[in-house]
Amino acid sequence: MVKTKVIMKALGLLSCALCVVVGCSAGYSWSTIKVDAHRTGVKPATADNTREAMGYVQDGTYYAPSGRVYSEGATPELARILIDAQPKMASLKQVIAHAPKAMSSHYPQSELSNFAVDCIMEGVEELTGRKVDVGIMNFGGIRCDIPQGDVLLDDIMSMFPFRNKLCYLEIKGKDVRAIFEQLAAEKWQVVGGARCVISKDGRLISAEIGGEPLDDDKVYGVTTLDFLLNGGDGLHVQKNALSVQVLDGYVIDIVLPYVQKLTAEGKPIEYHTDGRIKIVE
Repeated sequence: MVKTKVIMKALGLLSCALCVVVGCSAGYSWSTIKVDAHRTGVKPATADNTREAMGYVQDGTYYAPSGRVYSEGATPELARILIDAQPKMASLKQVIAHAPKAMSSHYPQSELSNFAVDCIMEGVEELTGRKVDVGIMNFGGIRCDIPQGDVLLDDIMSMFPFRNKLCYLEIKGKDVRAIFEQLAAEKWQVVGGARCVISKDGRLISAEIGGEPLDDDKVYGVTTLDFLLNGGDGLHVQKNALSVQVLDGYVIDIVLPYVQKLTAEGKPIEYHTDGRIKIVE
């Protein structure tokens, strides 16, 4: 009951704040700035530094890491809820890898999106024992970046939070071409195993798979997510597929062991762009 009252009060305060912003929206604009925690002194909470990173609550008063003290309103109770949750989240704060530079996911290709789709292609090949020629994911399924430096388990788990199952399909080349044509015309997504040239006005100019021109009559092994099988992000990957196999596993079940394997081998998380998608006039 107390938590409910606190949350409702917090929502009320947020509503008031929004009203103020909306009320003076004329001439108001948002801007985004990067914050370097090393310069500001802010540290992320881990299993060992919760008090240092988040402060503490004592006798109904919240003592923040900045030195500020909050004894009124919803802040102390909200802080207590968040601080009390940290022990349950301790395992997520483990450092499981290292990245020499930050990697983000963005259109039309990026180090992180290439890493993700190539990783699931390799993983699905191992799971099925069948050749995977093409991988298709959606950019929206990659929810956060890989930070430079220490990479936490929380970073990898947060990157792929959705319970989308992996799938293996057999699709004729002409239908793979149709998928690429749709992506070119509407919204290009994350693609592995292929090199495509598309025009700025949304035409597929050329496509190669495995270093060879896409063959309309050849049957290709394709891996994707069940979300994209029949309508997710406007895609219908299973349309006209010769076979569809929904696997008992999620993206995180492939990516996490792969990252852990890299660490065990003394390797960092790093990847590259390789010109797999080229946009021309």
